[in-house]
Amino acid sequence: MSSSAARTTSWSDRLPTKVTKTVHGLAIASLISQVGIIVSGGAVRLTKSGLGCSEWPNCMPGSMTPVPEMGIHGLIEFGNRLLTFVLIAIAVAFLVSIWKLRHTHRPLFVLGIVLLAGIPFQGVIGGITVWTKLNPWVVSLHFLLSMALVVLATLLVNRTAAEYKQQHIPSQEKTLGQVAWVAWIAAMLAIIFGTIVTGTGPHAGDASAPRHMFDPLLVTRMHTAPVYLLIGCVLVLLFLAAKRQAGPKFRNALVWLILMIALQAAIGYIQHFTGLPIGMVLAHMLGSALLGIAVTNVWDRATMLPRSPLVNR
Repeated sequence: MSSSAARTTSWSDRLPTKVTKTVHGLAIASLISQVGIIVSGGAVRLTKSGLGCSEWPNCMPGSMTPVPEMGIHGLIEFGNRLLTFVLIAIAVAFLVSIWKLRHTHRPLFVLGIVLLAGIPFQGVIGGITVWTKLNPWVVSLHFLLSMALVVLATLLVNRTAAEYKQQHIPSQEKTLGQVAWVAWIAAMLAIIFGTIVTGTGPHAGDASAPRHMFDPLLVTRMHTAPVYLLIGCVLVLLFLAAKRQAGPKFRNALVWLILMIALQAAIGYIQHFTGLPIGMVLAHMLGSALLGIAVTNVWDRATMLPRSPLVNR
C-alpha cells in the first residue's frame, strides 16, 4: 500500500461511525451561522452599506476587496460576503463528520448536502441584488432563502439530537400534526409579507435604492393577518397538548414558540410606533429567524414518527 493510501485510510478511520457530540455540535453551529448571516445582512442594509461593494463577485471593478476610498460601507458589505465562507466551512465539516453514516443515516446526509448547496445560491442572489441596485423583490428573495436554510438547519439540529441523545419519540395525534402544519404555514406567510413591509419602508440599504410603492399601512396589515392565524393555531395546540399528553419535548417547544411570538409582536409594535429605528428593525429581523426556528421545531415535533433513532425513519 502506498503512503498516500495509508494516509487516506488513517483519515477515514478517524471519522465517527455514529452521531456524536461533535456531529450534533456542527449541526448547531450551522444553525447559528445561518441566523448570523441574516443578522449581518440586516446590518448591511440598515447601515446603508448595500452597495458598499459596487460589483459582484468583485467588490469593485478590478478588485475583490474594498479599497480605502470606499470607507466603512465597503468594509461592512465585504465582511458580510466573507461570512459565506464560514457557512461553507461549517457545512463541509458537517458532511465530513457524517461521511461514514451517509448510507445508514441518509436523511442527515441529504439535509447536509442541501444546506451546503443552498449557501452558494445565497451568494449568487446576493450578487443579483447588487446588479439590480438593491431591487426590493430580489432583496426579499435573498432573505427568504436564508430563512429556508434556517428551517433546514433546525431540522438538522433536531435529528442529530434525537440520534445523539437517543431521545424517545412519542406518538402524536394526527390532529396535532395538522394544526402544526397550519401554524408553520401561517408563520412563513407572516415572514414573507414582512419582507414586503421592509421593502416598502425607509431602510433600502442605499439612498438610491428603489422601494415598493405600496401603502405602508396596507402591507403592514397583510403582514399581521397571518400572525392572528398563528396565534389561533397555538391556542389549539395548547389545548390538544394538554388533552392528549403530547409529551414534555413538544410542550417545551410550544412554550418557546409562544415566547417568540410575544417577543416579535412587542418588537414589531415598538418599531412601528417609534419610526423604525435601525436597532429595533435589526432586532425584528433576528426575531424573524428565531420565530422560524421555534415554529419549525413545533411542527417537527408534532409530525415526528414514533421511532428512534429518528434519522432512520
